[in-house]
Amino acid sequence: MKKVLIIANQFPPMGGSGVQRSVKFVKNLRYFDYEPIVLTRETANMPVRDETLMKDIPGGVKIFRTKAYEAPELGGILRIPGKVLGKITIPDSAFFWYKAAKKKALGIIESEKPDVIYSTSAPYSDHLLGLYLKKKTGLKWVADFRDEWTNNPYTLDSPYNPIRTNIEKKLENRVVTTADRLIANSSVMRRNFIKNNGLSGENFFVIPNGYDREDFERLDLSAPKNKKFTLVYTGALYGRRKPDVFFSALSELIKENKIDKNKINVQLIGNYHRDKLQAQIDGFGLRGVVEIIGYVPHDECIKRQLSADSLLLIEGGGRGADAFYTGKVFEYMNTGRPVLSLLPEGVAKELVERSRIGIVSETSDKDGAKKNLLRYYTDWTQGALTFEGDRKVIEQYERKVLTKKLADIFDS
Repeated sequence: MKKVLIIANQFPPMGGSGVQRSVKFVKNLRYFDYEPIVLTRETANMPVRDETLMKDIPGGVKIFRTKAYEAPELGGILRIPGKVLGKITIPDSAFFWYKAAKKKALGIIESEKPDVIYSTSAPYSDHLLGLYLKKKTGLKWVADFRDEWTNNPYTLDSPYNPIRTNIEKKLENRVVTTADRLIANSSVMRRNFIKNNGLSGENFFVIPNGYDREDFERLDLSAPKNKKFTLVYTGALYGRRKPDVFFSALSELIKENKIDKNKINVQLIGNYHRDKLQAQIDGFGLRGVVEIIGYVPHDECIKRQLSADSLLLIEGGGRGADAFYTGKVFEYMNTGRPVLSLLPEGVAKELVERSRIGIVSETSDKDGAKKNLLRYYTDWTQGALTFEGDRKVIEQYERKVLTKKLADIFDS
């Protein structure tokens, strides 16, 4: 069996969406003749933990952990200076982890003798470690981008100063022109990397995120019988990704007596600034209608999705928004629950429509959101709400299918 060294700063028991891609690849690589060896950070002071994700790591997989050196995780009197340092460190707060992990990484390569190196971002410091190891050892290296780097929409919204921007563009170019193979999360993301860095694209592939069929085994997949029309949203709300348009649409439908506020429940599941979010909910008059659940372990999150009558998908618009999916859309696909979506033009909207998992209004179109929400609510009251997803499309995004694509890239 061949070996692959996986550089993933974000890895269980760290929680959140960023770890899902890495841990699912680790789970499935043995099926395709690759033994994963993981280099990651220590677990102390992780901002979000999810111990349930550890069950996805097959027995015997070697995991090497080095000290995190994450300034934003400092406590006490160093908490504020640590957060400031984390914001100004280039390319991200994992830079110190990358620097400290160099020696350990070389030792792992010497003892384990991997056939290929794989690094995944964010953080982008993972790729700097991959770049260092490529130059030191000459091993083949695959760099995987879950999100764009200098063209990331959230960076475009709050641009760095010109000096930092220039430094990061040079770092990005060194990575994408040195790696033997490159992977992006979407076709638009791949196109942007190629255009912005003058690449031929011959060694650049697309592997989207996905869902793990095994996460749904032994769970009740039948439609729930809720006394209230229950909508579940899972994931973050920050930056462009705001619930305002949905809240406004729901509030107006209630005021117009088209939706009975006593017959609808919206659950928000994720790691939120609770006070700020609750103030938004109250501002739209939705206290008692919209409920903040907060962060829950991944297995509990899936159970919550399955308990819903419909799932809510929100993504902000703006420059670069067409390039990325939200990770949750793939798990939504396998729930059998219709998805109420507020999305910009781009790959996420195209996926929802092509897979027929739900209906879409443009992210800032309040009237469209009202129309779609009322449609689902009315269908629910009449017992006519159904899921009409195309299983042939949905099954293309199963994690084992996607891991096969990764192994094929390693083989190439």
